[in-house]
Amino acid sequence: MQGKLLGQFRATVAVAGAALTLISGTVGLAPRAAAQDVTPTPGVLEGPPAQLACTAVEGVADIYAIASEESEARYRVQEELASIGAIEAIGATKAIVGNLYLGAEGQARACSRFDLDLRTLRSDDARRDNYLYSNTLETGSYPLATFVLSEVQGLDGPLTEEGKTFRLIGDLTLHGVTKLVVWEVTASRKGDTLVGKAATVFEMPQFAITPPKVGPVVSLDETVKLEVDLVLKPAQ
Repeated sequence: MQGKLLGQFRATVAVAGAALTLISGTVGLAPRAAAQDVTPTPGVLEGPPAQLACTAVEGVADIYAIASEESEARYRVQEELASIGAIEAIGATKAIVGNLYLGAEGQARACSRFDLDLRTLRSDDARRDNYLYSNTLETGSYPLATFVLSEVQGLDGPLTEEGKTFRLIGDLTLHGVTKLVVWEVTASRKGDTLVGKAATVFEMPQFAITPPKVGPVVSLDETVKLEVDLVLKPAQ
């Protein structure tokens, strides 16, 4: 069943990105309106989203695709339950797809992106999951979360086996709202495979999400930590 859902998800995302054109050249990442003097911390940035027109990606030398079966996205939220006390709620999914576009010098290009299917998030409590789908995230109306890269900070060259830590900045669309966010990333190259971990945080109201208060939930921290573990391989 999971395999069938993932196949349908890939087909949907592929159709949505069918108009994308790759153009060889040397154009770099699209700059932000104002350069950052200080490296921003992970989270939502003030100001408007980048909203890049990603009908064409320039300067592409290599394309790496997310290996969904080896990757995972998850959320972490602190909550307090009446019968248990304080716990960390964790929901995860492997339904994540996307492409990383690299230039000739191994630098990520703007418009690299990933999409994850929120309808497949699973935690250790089916009641939590069902409430999340129907009420919190309203996945019937907003089934996907999408991140589109606009800028890389702190990465001075291609990835190596030793690994590097840097920041990705771009538009995260979630629950019908798009915000400019910063991810902290640690990534490395293992042969022809790229492996990375990325994390960011946001407050539920920033994406028009109403914090759930139902049943045994006594209190809930509105801060959400979003993590992705990615394995990327050369696109076929």
